[in-house]
This record gives sequence, structure tokens and C-alpha cells, in this order.
Amino acid sequence: MKTYLVGGAVRDRLLGIPVTDRDWMVVGSSPEQMLDAGYRPVGKDFPVFIHPESGEEYALARTERKTGRGHGDFTFHTSPDVTLEEDLLRRDFTINAIVEDDSGELIDPFDGQQDLTARILRHVSEAFVEDPLRVLRAARFAARLNHLGFTIAEETRQLMAQIVVSGELQELSAERVWQETQKALSEGSPRTYIEILRECGALAVLLPEVDRLFGVPQRADYHPEIDTGLHTLMALDKAVKLSGSPEVRYAVLVHDLGKGITPEDILPRHIGHEEKGVPLVEAVSKRLRVPKRFIKLAVAVTRFHLQCHKIDTLRPKTILKLLKGLDIFRNPEQLGLFLLACEADARGRTNFEDQPYPSAPWLKGLLSKINALSTRELIEAGFKGIALGEEIDKQRLKTISEYKAANSKTTHPNPNTNHV
Repeated sequence: MKTYLVGGAVRDRLLGIPVTDRDWMVVGSSPEQMLDAGYRPVGKDFPVFIHPESGEEYALARTERKTGRGHGDFTFHTSPDVTLEEDLLRRDFTINAIVEDDSGELIDPFDGQQDLTARILRHVSEAFVEDPLRVLRAARFAARLNHLGFTIAEETRQLMAQIVVSGELQELSAERVWQETQKALSEGSPRTYIEILRECGALAVLLPEVDRLFGVPQRADYHPEIDTGLHTLMALDKAVKLSGSPEVRYAVLVHDLGKGITPEDILPRHIGHEEKGVPLVEAVSKRLRVPKRFIKLAVAVTRFHLQCHKIDTLRPKTILKLLKGLDIFRNPEQLGLFLLACEADARGRTNFEDQPYPSAPWLKGLLSKINALSTRELIEAGFKGIALGEEIDKQRLKTISEYKAANSKTTHPNPNTNHV
């Protein structure tokens, strides 16, 4: 029985990236031997065990054979005679097929170190095409390692396109697609994830509503970059700089889906794209089984982002309706996430990248004023039930009107007032 450190821990150490967790491969052992040594079994598809002291995962060396379509139809074979090289042969990328033995020596049968130096993501073998999830993993790794200059090898890109043509992407479960997408949104360059999926044709299969945005024109005076898909990518870039929240980044990714269904005869205008986009966001989110907290923010940003951009020009009643629509009074933390997504949208435009976003401090200042209102005083004054709610709204509207009057002259013009 020999154990080897394998995969991401080896790769990241060689790249100088902090190692967050470690995985181990065990060669020359059996499930019975692992149990006798005190390891705890986990996993259903193939034997994985938890070390009794470190809590780290140890997987028996295995081979696999595809038995159907999709990501889950494989049979796995583990036995003491499965070799290190046989296990590594079916891994995804050469940079993930480097192992380290207990003496610290690296074993690299597929030249992963060479690809690390060259900054290339390359498949290990033709077995790559048997698992459609690897299309998403390739795009996600590219998003994660983009800052180091990694690109995907051309021959690997060809295999990714081959998987798309095969129709096997449709066999992936919604949970796995969302899992990879959420991880990609948390990486340093989620834009790269979208770009690579689009290049190989996977975006049109998995996120056709986003793919449809590319090539859709917008008014050049509001959007010098013109292309709606490009604007989405630029807004994603800005969201990365503004926030590490995957919820904010998802909201930015889908906020303009309504522009993808604008009738051609009114382009490049997109009248009412906000409301038209809401059912699209809901449909995408339902299809991918996106968590509710993501959906809530994404719908809010889609519906209200234009109103946010021109908040200081709206009537008090419209502003109050916006705040209620955002559920701000019950969930005040929602405002911060909403404003980050709206700012990313406003600044994700050519020549607007470094513009201020006055709507954010304006709304935050207004909310602090509204929150200072005392509901207790109204109750003590005898208001209750529907009358109490009406009086609260009356006080809020009065506060909004006074705030607007006091803040009507900004120190700089709002560059987002006419943004569409």
C-alpha cells in the first residue's frame, strides 16, 4: 500500500497558490485493508475513505468505463493491481495528473509540469470526451487561472466542441451545471467561463438566454460598446472588482436577458426590457435549480436596475414602491448587494468604467433617514392595523420628499441617468 498526494494540492503548490485542501490516492490496497486501518468509508460510486486523524480524503486507485450517456454513467474498478498511471490516465487535465510520493518526489507521466510552465490546460487522454462535465470544468479552470495567463490547448478545445456536438451536454443534471457555474462566478474571471462556453457552443446549449445577447445592438450613445453580450461581460468584470459575492455576479450575468428578445424593428432601443427580462431570469433559475437567495437578488436587479440608475429623478411614490419591491424594510442587507450589481451594470460600459455611481450613496442616505422613523410612536398615537401601515407609508413618503429636496443638487452630474 502506497499513498500519493494528488491533484489540486500538487498543482497549486507548484503554481505558488495557497493549498486549501489535500486529496490522496492509494495504490495497492483494498476496501477491506482501508477499513482495517481505521479509515471511514464515504462515497457511493467508488471507494473513498476519510483518514481517522487528519480527516482528509483517500481514494483507491481506479479505472473506469463509460456505460451510458452523461456524467454519471460509468463503472469503476478498484483493486490492489490498479497502477498509478492507469488511474491518472483518465483524469481531466495534465496539470491535475501530477502526484507526489511520501518522499516529496513528483511523478508526472503526462508532462503536467511542462504544461504548468507553459500555462496550458490540456486533456490527459481521449477519455476526456466521455465526460461532458469536463467542458464546464475546463471553462471554470480557465476562469480560475486566467490571472496566471492560462489558456486551453487547441486540441482540447476541439474535444470540447466535439462533446457539444455529441449532444451529451443535455444529459448533465441541473445541479452539476449550476455547481460548476456558481464556482466559476466565484473565480477571478467569470467572464472567461462565459467566453469559453460560448466559443465551443456550450453556452447556447446550457444558457441560451445569455448566448442570445451576443450580437444584439444597443444605442451607442448609452453603450459605446454597442453589443449587449459584450456589455454583460464588461459588467461581470466590474462586478468582480466590486464584490466577491457570487449572488451579485449572477444578478449581473442575467440582468439584461430581456434585451435578447427585443423585436428587431425597434433595435437598438430596448423599451421595457426590465420587466420582459424577469420571466426569463425566473425560467433560467428554475431550470438550473438556482438557490432562492440568488433568484431574489437577480429578479430585483433585472426589474429595478434602470430605476436605480436614475433614482434621484423619480417621484417619491415610485421610490417607495422600489424600496418595497426590493424588500428593503424587512431585509436591509439586500440593498448593499442590489447597489453593487447596479453599479457594475452602470460602469460596465466603454468609457464609463471609472465613473462615479451617485445612486449608491443617495439611496443609502435615504434609507438611513427612513429607518430613523419611529413605528413605536405611531402605535402609541393609536394607529394600528391597516391605518398603521398607511401612516407608515405617509411618513416614509414625507421623508423621501424632504430628502429629495435637500439632495436635489449633487456635487457632480449623474452619468447614469439616461442609461438603458
